[in-house]
Amino acid sequence: MADTDSVAFMRSKGICSLISDSGVLRYKLIAEEWDIYTNTQPSTWKFMKGLLMQRFDQQFQIDLYVQADTAYLHEQRTWELRGRVVVRNVEGTIFKTEELFWDMADHEMWNTQYMRIVTPERELEGTDFRSNEAMTDYRVSNSIGKFPVSDTESETEQTDTVAADTIPLDEQFTPGGERVGRVMPTAPGKHQPEGHFK
Repeated sequence: MADTDSVAFMRSKGICSLISDSGVLRYKLIAEEWDIYTNTQPSTWKFMKGLLMQRFDQQFQIDLYVQADTAYLHEQRTWELRGRVVVRNVEGTIFKTEELFWDMADHEMWNTQYMRIVTPERELEGTDFRSNEAMTDYRVSNSIGKFPVSDTESETEQTDTVAADTIPLDEQFTPGGERVGRVMPTAPGKHQPEGHFK
């Protein structure tokens, strides 16, 4: 890499920027530092000190929150989010991982790392995550889950759960204490079905 490739074409600090897509306001970016590299292949936007992004629907309502310790946008198409990555969709579901990729042209998100998903009714953990762009239709492989069961069912255990709408984006979970059942993984070597919550 040439020395000029390692120098940002533009550096901004303390930014709060609105971004449109096809003439329609779609995103709000908040970051402490924003570097734009145009000489690299691919050209990249870098947010090395964290990023908070809000996406707007056609009625200008926020339908997705995205937060990451570090973020890269390659060719203004593919986001690479790293560190403490937290996403909240319009349904109030919280997604937590350490790596997430988002292809804005193909409208999908994915990773191969550990993912924790918390909805108002259930929890899911697993790997090999894939989702639509809105994070409302998703699959997780190698999954372990928790879900509510009635008091009349046998072999239940008392476990802390949370309501997704009580979880702020700064990582703090609030115990709920409702009765839940646990879905345990299959024995090693056996096929394990994918978790799929919608």
